Amino acid sequence: MDVAGSGLSDQELNLRPLAIGFALLTAALLVYSQTIAFHWDEGFHILTARLIDTGKRPYLDFFFPQTPLNAYWNAAWMAVFGARWRVVHVVAALVTVGSVLLTAQYLTELIPDRRWRPAVAFAALALFGLHSLVWEFGASAQAYPLCLLLVVAAFRATITAVAKPRVWASSLAGLLAGVAAGSSLLTAAVAPVLLVWIWLTNRVGNRWAKAAAFVASAGLACVPVLILFVLGPQQVIFNILKYHSIYRRVDWAGATSHDIEIATDWFNSSPSLLLVLLALAGLAFIRQGQFLPERRAELRLCVWLPLAIIVQNLFAHPTFPQYFIFSIPFLTVLAGVGFHAVAVRLQNPDRPRVAVLLLLVTAGLCLGNSVYEDRDSYTWRKLERVAKKMQEVTPKGAPLLAPEQIYFLTDWPIPPGMEHEDAHKLKLPPAEEAKLHVVSKAEVERRVKSGEFPTTVSCDDDETSDLEDWDVYSQKAEFDRCTVFWQFKKNTAKPQP
Repeated sequence: MDVAGSGLSDQELNLRPLAIGFALLTAALLVYSQTIAFHWDEGFHILTARLIDTGKRPYLDFFFPQTPLNAYWNAAWMAVFGARWRVVHVVAALVTVGSVLLTAQYLTELIPDRRWRPAVAFAALALFGLHSLVWEFGASAQAYPLCLLLVVAAFRATITAVAKPRVWASSLAGLLAGVAAGSSLLTAAVAPVLLVWIWLTNRVGNRWAKAAAFVASAGLACVPVLILFVLGPQQVIFNILKYHSIYRRVDWAGATSHDIEIATDWFNSSPSLLLVLLALAGLAFIRQGQFLPERRAELRLCVWLPLAIIVQNLFAHPTFPQYFIFSIPFLTVLAGVGFHAVAVRLQNPDRPRVAVLLLLVTAGLCLGNSVYEDRDSYTWRKLERVAKKMQEVTPKGAPLLAPEQIYFLTDWPIPPGMEHEDAHKLKLPPAEEAKLHVVSKAEVERRVKSGEFPTTVSCDDDETSDLEDWDVYSQKAEFDRCTVFWQFKKNTAKPQP
């Protein structure tokens, strides 16, 4: 092809396939977000956003054991486009792609050889954008999509901060890291690591002023939580701190062994194993002194950030694989460097195409296998059928006992204390239960047996078995793992006025 005649430079020609690649990633993730994307725990997140959209306040009006900013973020999109799960998933998918794009763009700045810059950007697309954890949780109502973008953006702002004399970049980094922690405490380790790195690595300007700007901006992100704390200190402390430090592992006898399995499970995950091996190769290459001192400092930050995230979230007892998703962008930077180093040594350094295609195919096959394995799991569209049946058999406005997803899909009135299903495991004094908007499992059982709920929806095998044993309802309809119970039997006690 005649480059001069086409009016395109060599660099523009190289970037065209990359633009197509990211367009395909965006389209694929959007389709996934509207079809398969679902995680059970996003139910209480999306219901919380809906409650906020209707004017209620987390902690003060209902139980919500998370920091609140992601819920407010989702509520804001609902206020504009309507309270639908599809809206939240579209925004989440676009935000996740944005975090991949920011990571890929940074990687291209690291590689001196311009011929390999599109190649390492494709490596970021493969290792980060096609990682199964990113797909499973990157298009949901939970805080993972927003926090991925925030921590990557905070990292980029931090790198800019040490090279600029003014404090604006440091202030931006603090704000982004603070909002991330305000959206999920799983990212809490990011802010102190970035702050220490700015202090130790600052090249121009006053490090004291930059540190102060970082801390002040991070504190600004805490204002919504502080307002809620002033209005209800006991509720905020219990939901954000006490619940996680004491009550998360209640009724979970095998939590410790579960944590050990999770800590070693990355050996069984092909995407994670490939990412870690290439990151180790990148570290070996960096130690050879191939980068300028300031670049080596940035790459060391890409070591400390995932280490801090991993160590912190290993102690989130019990822990889960998705808690470590925030380490993926920074491991991707190291792995991109490792991919470049390995590919240059194993093939013609002037032709990166073969290495890129091999990496993309490998990552794509791993992702396809993961999606195939999840094909029989819950989806929002399956739950919509459950919700439709519930509405058919339940008198309008009648008390309903159901998972959070059903309350959200039907916009049904929620009995006080039923906003968070996991809260039923708590056993607290009556006064504290009332203040925290918690209803115990024993009280829920009493209400069901007494006939308080004309309809009950269960999507848990043990709970469904209990409902059948209690012999309260005469009718039921089964939908995969969900069952709708309705119509009391004659011997069912009626609630006392």
